[in-house]
Amino acid sequence: MTKLWQKGYSLNEKVERYEAAQNSALDARLVRHDVWGSLAHAAMLHKIGVLSEQEHQTLHAALCTVLELDAEKQFQILPSDEDVHTSIENFLSARTGDAGKKIHTARSRNDQVLVDMRLYGKEQLHQVSSRLFALTSTLLTFAERYQDVPLPGYTHMQRAMLSSVGLWAASFAESLLDDEQLLAGVYALNDQSPLGSAAGYGVPLPIDRQVVADTLGFARVQNNVIYAQNSRGKTEAAVVQVLSQIMLDLSKLAQDVLLYTTVEYGFLRIPQELCTGSSIMPQKRNLGVMELVRARTQTMLALQQQILGIVSGLPSGFNMDYQETKGPFFAALDLVQESLDICELVMSHIEVDAERALAACTFELFAADQAYEMVTEGLPFRDAYRIVGKKVTAQLDSKVPFPVESQEQLVARLHARNHLGGAGNLNLGQAQERLAQAHTSWETHAQAFKQAIQTLVGPTHTAILEIE
Repeated sequence: MTKLWQKGYSLNEKVERYEAAQNSALDARLVRHDVWGSLAHAAMLHKIGVLSEQEHQTLHAALCTVLELDAEKQFQILPSDEDVHTSIENFLSARTGDAGKKIHTARSRNDQVLVDMRLYGKEQLHQVSSRLFALTSTLLTFAERYQDVPLPGYTHMQRAMLSSVGLWAASFAESLLDDEQLLAGVYALNDQSPLGSAAGYGVPLPIDRQVVADTLGFARVQNNVIYAQNSRGKTEAAVVQVLSQIMLDLSKLAQDVLLYTTVEYGFLRIPQELCTGSSIMPQKRNLGVMELVRARTQTMLALQQQILGIVSGLPSGFNMDYQETKGPFFAALDLVQESLDICELVMSHIEVDAERALAACTFELFAADQAYEMVTEGLPFRDAYRIVGKKVTAQLDSKVPFPVESQEQLVARLHARNHLGGAGNLNLGQAQERLAQAHTSWETHAQAFKQAIQTLVGPTHTAILEIE
């Protein structure tokens, strides 16, 4: 295949393989996105008179053919092509002649890959949000179902104060809702069109960057052409930093579930079909998927650092180093979606052993409660603290079996914590409202994106977007 930069000499095979083999394989994900960018660019070239009506229509049909071939897994990107851009342009030139040779007018592979990555990012962030919403909804349903099941709260890994299963689950739901705000912010950062920046310095032609951005459904044009190039890697890193926040929450959830499903705790039960076994110990039921969620959080942090390390210290303008950010960016988006799916699966099948949870709510959890009872009678808190502390310490040192309160007494204690956000007032309606508003906002963005791409492709073709 002809390289777009070919100037009459052959590239050393080792150099070609080192530069292009990995990149061409990764670019298989970007065929649709590169076609969308090319469709918008061709429409703009027709608008400014570079392409005739016939050339434009011929290119449009050929590009839609690429979409059809890609949907059938029949469009190949060979290492000799170097990238998706070359592969598609070679296809267009072979299929349409001079029209295919004109499509690169006012464009560089530098801004092509930028727009491909932005379109791919938009599409995948919608997928992430969909999975995040599913897990959040499951957690809120779980919290509502078990809001009156008492559970020890822990600090320093020791029993501390009375909590509830509902309070525990709702904490993760609210954390994910905060992650959604970060996700929405990085979506806005990603939602700007770099096309027309070319190699980072624009072109001496009257191109219309705004019409291209509008055609592709971007919120705005990324204005400064140098910054458009400099933002490569920066935008990807920002996305992965948000994905890291999500994974940190999932890691904590995984760790809690792993702890609470041990025989020693026994607060939660997991069905056998979600567990793997041991090759030597017949009795084992291992919740390996949550161990992997915990481990893959570290992988996500490594992917974030990989991107930041690659772009750190680069001079302005395009550098081939940016190519190395593509792999970790794809891997991070895959990882977070798989992890959200697994956590939703586990949380939708998990059961609570209320008896074990109740039995664990022993008297020392209410030491602070006793101190506050004295406070309501007029005693200064610090004095009450010392009185109760002496009493509880003596009880613990005596090694006498701890007294256990009834379920009714424990629930009454939960309900006494009726301030906003306490165990007796989870205020789940607020979280449900936040979830609904966020879902509506993302759905609005998704519909606008779908409409833009469908209009671009045309009524006789189907725009394939990976948006649920």
